[in-house]
Amino acid sequence: MSKKLAALLFFAFLLVFSAAPLLAADTTLTVGQGAEPVELDPQNITDNPSEEVCFQIYEGLVGFDVVDGKLEIAPRLADKWEVSADGKTWTFHLKKGVTFHSGAPFNAEAVKKNFDRLLSGKYKRSTLFSVFLSEVKVVDDQTVQFLLSMSFGPFLHTMSHTAGIIIDPTLIDANADVKNNPSGTGPFKFKSWQKGEKITLTAFENYREGKPKMETVIFMTIPDDNSRTMMLETGELDIAERIASFEVDRLKENKDIALTIQPGMRVMYMAMNNLDPILKDVKVRQAINYAVDRESICKNILKGFARTIDSPMAFAVNGYAPVKGYTYNPEKAKALLAEAGWKPAASGKVLEKDGKKLEIKLWSPNGRYPMDMKTSEAVQAFLNEVGIDAKLSTMDWAAFLAATSKKPEENNSQLFLMGWSPSTGDSDWVLRPLFHTKEWVPGGGNRSFYSNTEVDALIDLGMTENDPDKRKEAYKKAQELIVADAAWLTLFVLDNVNGRRSNVKGLVESPLELLFVKGVTKE
Repeated sequence: MSKKLAALLFFAFLLVFSAAPLLAADTTLTVGQGAEPVELDPQNITDNPSEEVCFQIYEGLVGFDVVDGKLEIAPRLADKWEVSADGKTWTFHLKKGVTFHSGAPFNAEAVKKNFDRLLSGKYKRSTLFSVFLSEVKVVDDQTVQFLLSMSFGPFLHTMSHTAGIIIDPTLIDANADVKNNPSGTGPFKFKSWQKGEKITLTAFENYREGKPKMETVIFMTIPDDNSRTMMLETGELDIAERIASFEVDRLKENKDIALTIQPGMRVMYMAMNNLDPILKDVKVRQAINYAVDRESICKNILKGFARTIDSPMAFAVNGYAPVKGYTYNPEKAKALLAEAGWKPAASGKVLEKDGKKLEIKLWSPNGRYPMDMKTSEAVQAFLNEVGIDAKLSTMDWAAFLAATSKKPEENNSQLFLMGWSPSTGDSDWVLRPLFHTKEWVPGGGNRSFYSNTEVDALIDLGMTENDPDKRKEAYKKAQELIVADAAWLTLFVLDNVNGRRSNVKGLVESPLELLFVKGVTKE
C-alpha cells in the first residue's frame, strides 16, 4: 500500500506540475478608451485615442519620458544627435539592428521617406513640420540630417509628436492603407480592428528592447463612463481611462483597483472674441475674470479633480511660468465695468450703456469635456451676479467648431468654452496657434482674435531661439502680457483620472492623456 500511495502521490505531483503553465501569469491586457480611434496613420491624426494606439505600434527618433509627472526628451530610434551652431541642421545617429514589424530594416532612408511623405502637404499634420523643415538628407545608412529653414527652438519637442514617429517604409512604397493596417518598430504589432468595438495588438518578438510581457493588448471602445467603471470593477477591463469624478471615492475603497490622479496638460478656458464691440474693451474682459469663482467650480463641479491656473498653459508644459492673475473679486469686477461705462439700470440687475443692456452670448459644448455644460452654467451665474446677462446656448461639436472658426467679419462669437492640450508638450504649441496675430481663424487656431505686437515678437523669439533659458524668459513675458490683457477667462487644468486593476504594474501615464503599456506586467 505504501508503494501504491507513493506512486499515487508522484502521479498527482506530475499532474500539478504539468498543469503549471495553465496557472502562469495572464498575458492579455485590456484597456477601455472613452472614444474610438479615428485612424492609425500618425501623420494624419488629431485625436488622443488614435495617438495612444499609434504610440504602441510606432516609435520616433526621440520621444517623451515621464519623470515626476513632467515630460523629458529621451532617445528612441536615435542614439544621439547634435545641432549646428546656427540651429538649422540637426544630425541624428540611428540605432543599429532595428527592424519594422514587416521585417524591413530601420535606417536613414526609412526616416527620409517618412518626412518626405509628411512634407508633401497631403496630411493633417504636414503643417506642423512644414513651417520649419526644408529637407531630410541621408548621410549614410545610420545617419540622417534635418535641414531647417530657420532655427526652431521646439524642434525636439515637435519631433516627439505623433507626426514624427516612423511608419514602415514598405507601406509608403506600396501606397498602402496605413490608417487601417499600420506597421512600425514599436513594442506591439497591429492584429485587427473591429470597428466600433476594439483594436487588438500583439507583442513584437523582435522589439529592440526585448519582447513585451503582454502577449496581447486590446483597446476597447467604451464611450459610457459608467460602463467603463463597471467593467474595471468586474475585471473585464484591466485599465479604464477617464474615470468620472463622482466614482473616485467609491473606487478608492476597492482594494482590487488602483487610481492615478494627476494634473494633465489640458487647460479649460472661456475664449473671448477680442474684436467684439463689447469685449474689445480690456476692462470688460478683466471684469469677467474677476467675476468668476474658479475655485468653487473646481471644488463643486469638478469635485476637486481640476486645478485653477492663470497662465494659458498647464503646469507640465515646457516653458510654463507662474503668472499673477485674477482672484475672485466681484466688487472689483463691478468697478471695472463701471469704468468701462456700464452702469446700473433703472430696474433689474443687468447693466446698461448708451441704452443697451450688457448681454453676451455664452456658447458651450455639451459632453465634449468633463462637466462642460455645468461649468458654463456656473460661469453664467457668476456673470449674472455682476450685471452681465450671459445667454447660454449649446450646439453639437462640429457646429461649435465651425461657428468659432469663421473669419472675423463673419464671426459673431463672444464668450465660449474651449480646451487645449499641446501635443508637443511645449509652450510654442500653446502660444503660437492660440495667440499670435498671424494665427487668427480660419487659417490658424486663434479663435479669440487676440493681437499684441509685443506678444507676437516674444512668440517668434521663443520659436526661433535654441537657448532653453532665453526661450523660457520670452515665454514668461508673453504669458504675463496675455494674462494682463485678459485675452481669455482662463479656468483650470483638468486632472487625468485613470483606473487599473491592482495587479497591473509598470503602466506609464503621460500628462498628454496617453498611456504607454510596453512595460506592463500583471501579477
